Amino acid sequence: MEQIVCKTSDVQPGEMMKSSFGKQNLLVCRTPDGEFYAFLNQCIHQGAPLDKGMMCGATTDSSQPGDYQYSHEGEIIRCPWHGREFDIKNEGRMLANPSKKIPSFKVRVEEENVIVYK
Repeated sequence: MEQIVCKTSDVQPGEMMKSSFGKQNLLVCRTPDGEFYAFLNQCIHQGAPLDKGMMCGATTDSSQPGDYQYSHEGEIIRCPWHGREFDIKNEGRMLANPSKKIPSFKVRVEEENVIVYK
């Protein structure tokens, strides 16, 4: 099964939008480098709609206490209810527990169409 879920112009780099894939609620993300990704629009923790959250970056510890580095800008989905964070470019894996991830879908772009398929 495959389906056009949006146009490339519907989602600017660093943004996300809600769509649907068959009967499933879908989250389409476009990272700052222009790549498209698609996930089930539901947090694996308690089912929050991820499109109500935000795309952001992540902090990483440095060698100095209290000194943090910010990275992966626009590559992290943050859940609106409890702040769970998922790595868009790493199959939607949870940052705090990479063994867990939000279900993802394959995406391809043809002309101006963003197509999701299994």
